Amino acid sequence: MDTATHVVMGIALGGLATIDPVVAEDPALGQAVLIGTLAGSQAPDFDTVLKLKNNAKYIRNHRGITHSMPAVVLWGLLLTGILHLFYPEVNTLHLWMWTFAAVIFHVFVDVFNAYGTQAYRPFTKRWVAYGFINTFDPYIFYFHVAGIVAWVAGANPAYLWLIIYFILALYYVKRYFDKREMVKLIKENFEDIEQIVTFPTIKQNIWRIVITTPSRYYVGHAENGQITILDEFVNKPINTRDPIVEKALEDHNIKAFLSFSPVYRYDINYHDEYTELRFTDLRYRHNGRYPFVAIVQIDDEHGEDLEILDSYTGWVFSEEKLQDKLSPGES
Repeated sequence: MDTATHVVMGIALGGLATIDPVVAEDPALGQAVLIGTLAGSQAPDFDTVLKLKNNAKYIRNHRGITHSMPAVVLWGLLLTGILHLFYPEVNTLHLWMWTFAAVIFHVFVDVFNAYGTQAYRPFTKRWVAYGFINTFDPYIFYFHVAGIVAWVAGANPAYLWLIIYFILALYYVKRYFDKREMVKLIKENFEDIEQIVTFPTIKQNIWRIVITTPSRYYVGHAENGQITILDEFVNKPINTRDPIVEKALEDHNIKAFLSFSPVYRYDINYHDEYTELRFTDLRYRHNGRYPFVAIVQIDDEHGEDLEILDSYTGWVFSEEKLQDKLSPGES
């Protein structure tokens, strides 16, 4: 989920913690728990600092090891240890329980959107993305905002958040069945389906979809039970026997892109001074373009002595901005 949603969820868990009699009876513990649930609801996204290094590091690691099972345990212990320095008199066990719950809840809600997490590490590095809740869901966010307002106005936080989370649990069930019906409809209209990637939008009745068959990629959307195909591409497997392709696959930006994207196309463009390989993630169609890409430019003028000139991965919304990021393209 987005940062704002994780923040309001942290506040909500701090209120829900008052169902715990130990927390309810100790104001100092209640304060520490609220700080703990707020911090715990943000901690797994600490890997955002990797953006300062480069996009490849960020893409390859965001929601990766920091969302893994060992990391979840360590976040809970670390945050509780820090809080204990400031609140040495409170019940450490109950402080840890609610802080740990906030970290778990953060990772739990992240698996339901299309971006996903590597929540099952160390058992598998597979990205878990169930794809039926948008990264920002206005219903989830504003239910939390309404709950916070009601809490400030004097509502009993324990009962308030139990009711809100019961409603939201039903909402998650509804969205699960919405996706299941859509997938069923797709399977009725397409043959030899290898993969269906769903991408919910903030509108309940509109989904972005990518369908993979042995020969084609179909990119489109589903709206009110009607499927519309917007683009169709040839499903061309990567030719790893091509020396240029083999060299491209060594690049850190390409590796990062391929570790993250479950459905993409790739193209080879030959120029006088270099050959360019472009990988395009098909999930993120925006205004007729696909802005999430990975590109590598390779000097192949010297026979088998190939050299990577430049590469990039990330979001680019125009060709001009993309070429600005690639020095061979500028020359």
